[in-house]
Parts: sequence; structure tokens; C-alpha cells
Amino acid sequence: MCGSSQPSAPAQSAPTQTTVTNTNLPEYARPYVEDVLGKGQALTNINSNPYQQYQGNRVAGFQPMQQQAFSDVQNMQVSPQTGQATNLAGTAGLGSLLTGQNYQNQATNPNAMASYMSPYMQNAIDVQKNQAILDYQRQMPAQQAQATAQGAFGGSRQAVVQGMGQEALQRQLAQIQGAGTQQAYQNAQNALQFGTTAGLQGYGQALQGATTLGQLGQNQFGQQMGINAAQQQAGAQQQALAQQGLTNQYQEFLNQQNYPYKQLGFMSDLIRGSQLSGGQGASSIYQAPPNAMGQVAGLGLGVGSLLSGLGRVSGGT
Repeated sequence: MCGSSQPSAPAQSAPTQTTVTNTNLPEYARPYVEDVLGKGQALTNINSNPYQQYQGNRVAGFQPMQQQAFSDVQNMQVSPQTGQATNLAGTAGLGSLLTGQNYQNQATNPNAMASYMSPYMQNAIDVQKNQAILDYQRQMPAQQAQATAQGAFGGSRQAVVQGMGQEALQRQLAQIQGAGTQQAYQNAQNALQFGTTAGLQGYGQALQGATTLGQLGQNQFGQQMGINAAQQQAGAQQQALAQQGLTNQYQEFLNQQNYPYKQLGFMSDLIRGSQLSGGQGASSIYQAPPNAMGQVAGLGLGVGSLLSGLGRVSGGT
């Protein structure tokens, strides 16, 4: 079986709205409006009125005082006092260590201590020894006379007495030599310690001088940085003043460029504000969409008119 299809109803169209604007411009205002429009067209024509680029400077460069400060900062180096202080401190520290080590080595070395002894030390000891020998020799006649009086001269008793005297003399001579040597050694120790102490004091003063030089170098560096900062601050103020002048010049250029447009806008505002358009109004026309029967009827009328026309054309031939 063949199915039959029913024709579908056409979709319902939405109503349409048409706005009609009527403008009635008074004849006396027409020249002004046309003048405004003409000027507007001339101003916006890039061929006759191309873009004008600002030729002046807009950014103020660094001032000479700033450039001088930059150059000083770039060329700044460690102050010479700092380098001198470093060398002097290093010398003082190393010298102090070597002095202490040298004192320890020499104080425990007899041969090194001998170099600090007086070369005239033995002469002084020999003088004391000779004096002791002379004193002994002066006592010998008295001893012999005493031995003779006692009947012991030339005997064993005299020999014993002489031996005891010789032994006492040797002890005295040894004591003189030992005491002189000990005194010389003590003097040598004192000389070594004095030299060491003086050396350490000298290195201590050198270290103190290095500290002073370092402080002077730091003060010089701080003063130089303060001068640079003052130059930069003063130069920044000069640059700000120069920038203000450039900004004002650029703003004046913009004002000159915008002046015709402001004038044109003012004239346009006068036209709109005075309501020269007069009878300007707007109306809306609503048209309902045709229904299905109307569309069919219209279609039938159109077809009928077409057939009628064709009939007239055929009848006429």
C-alpha cells in the first residue's frame, strides 16, 4: 500500500517592525551643518591632513652632574690606604709569629745564646781570677812562717796545708768563672727578651697603624660615596626640571593638534544643543505576517493574473 502524505502547514512568521526617521533641517541652519561636516571631512582626510609626528624630545637625558657621578662610581677602586693597611697587617702578623718562634728557638739553644753574650765577659772574669791568685800568693808567706813556727815547714803537714790552699783557690776560681758565665748568660737572656719584646711591640704598633689606615681608607670611601650620592641627587632634580619642560612642550603640541577638533566638537554641540533639526521624529510600522489562507489566496490571485495575461497575449495574436 502506498501511503498518502498530507501537505504541512507553513510556519508562522514573526511580526516585523520598521522604524522610519524623518528629519526636517531648517534652511537657515543648513550652511552651518554643511560647514561642520565639511570641516570634519577635511580633518579626517589622511591625504590632506596626515599624521604629524612630534619632533621634539620627550625624555630628559642624564644631566652632566649625574654623568659625572656615574663616571666617578665606575672608576672607584679600593682606597690606597686599604691596600697599605692589608700589607702592613700581614707583615705585622707574620713578623709576630716569626719573632715568637725565633725567641723560643734561641732561648733553648746555648750556641745561639752565646751570640748575645758580651765579648768582654771573659776578660772581666779573668781579672777576678787573677785577683784571687794574687790574694792567694800574698797569703803563702804567712802560711810558711806559721808552719816554720810550728816546726812543720817542709814536712807532710805543710804539704797538706798547701794542698788545701790550692784546692780552695781552684774552687774560688771555678766559682768566679761560673758566676761570671751565669751572669753573662742571664744578661744574654735579658738582651734576647728585650729584643723580642721590642720587636713584638714594633709589630703591634704596625698592626695598630694598619687598623688606622684601614679606618682612614673606609672614611675616604664613605666620603667619596657621599659626594657621588649628592651629585646624583642634584642631577636628578635637574633632570626632573628638564623633564617637566619637555612634558609641557609635548602637551602644548597635543593641544595645538587637538585644537581644530575641539572647535569642531564645540560647533557640533551647538547644533545639537539648539535643536536645529526641528521636526525630527521617528515612527514604527508593524506588519502582521500573512496567514496560510492569505498566502494561498495571494498565490491564486497571482496565478490567475498570470493566466489572464497570457490569455490576452494569446488572443491578441
